[in-house]
Amino acid sequence: MQGDAISDRKVLAIGGTDRVSFLQGLVSNDVTRLSDGLVYAALLTPQGKYLVDFFLKDDGDRILLDVATGFADGLVKRLTMYRLRSDVTLAATDLYVQRGLGLPPEGALPDPRHPTLGWCLFSDQPGTTPATDWDALRVAACVPETGIELVPDESYILEAGFERLNGVDFRKGCYVGQEVTARMKHKTSLKKGLATVSVDGQAPVGTEITSGGKVAGTLFTQSGGLGIAYLRFDRAGSEMQAKGASVSWAP
Repeated sequence: MQGDAISDRKVLAIGGTDRVSFLQGLVSNDVTRLSDGLVYAALLTPQGKYLVDFFLKDDGDRILLDVATGFADGLVKRLTMYRLRSDVTLAATDLYVQRGLGLPPEGALPDPRHPTLGWCLFSDQPGTTPATDWDALRVAACVPETGIELVPDESYILEAGFERLNGVDFRKGCYVGQEVTARMKHKTSLKKGLATVSVDGQAPVGTEITSGGKVAGTLFTQSGGLGIAYLRFDRAGSEMQAKGASVSWAP
C-alpha cells in the first residue's frame, strides 16, 4: 500500500565516520536510538529556541534526514558551520517521502510523534494513493507543523509538546540549547504552550486569541471544529475570541 507523496520535504544524507556523534552533540533527541526506528528531533539556538525540526533514519553507512524543503538550505549551512574537523559529509538526495495510514509497506517506519499519524517511507518513487487530511490528524493530536505552530527563533520545544511527541531526550547529555530546555523541564509547570481547542467559526492562521479583553494566545491550524492554539494557560478558558471565531479550551 503506497502513501501520499509529501512534496514539500527534502531528504539529506549525512555520512562519515563521525555522523552519529556529530548529530548527538547538536540535536534534541538521542541519535543512538536510530536502531529502534525513526528519530524525531530539532536543532535549537544556543538560547534554547527552535530553529528546525526533522526526522532521522539509519540507512547503513549514512543517516537520512527528512526536513521541510524551505528549511533545508539553512539547515545545511548550520550543520556545515558546526562540522569543523569532524568526518562528516552532507549531501542532497533525490528520495521522496511517503506517508500513509493502515498497513505499512515494506521498509516503512511508524511516525514517532503520535500513533494516529501512521507511517513514513523514504522511496525513489512518489506515492499515488488519494490524499489524506493530515491537518485534521495533526490538530486532533496537537502535533505542530514546521513554520506554522513551530516558529524559528521564537518557539520553545517543550511549549510545543516535544516531550509528548518523543522529540527530546533528557538523559542523552549536552546538545545545543540543552541547558535552557532542561531548566524548562524542571519548572513546576509550563505557563504557556500549544493545546487543541474547540473552534466555532474560522480565523486566519496567526490570529490573536483574547479572553476578557486580554491577549490569551494565538490560533493556528484549524480543522473539523478544532484548532491548535498557543495559549497563556492562566488566561485561557471556555469563552475566548479570535476575530470571527469563538474559541474554547478545557485543560
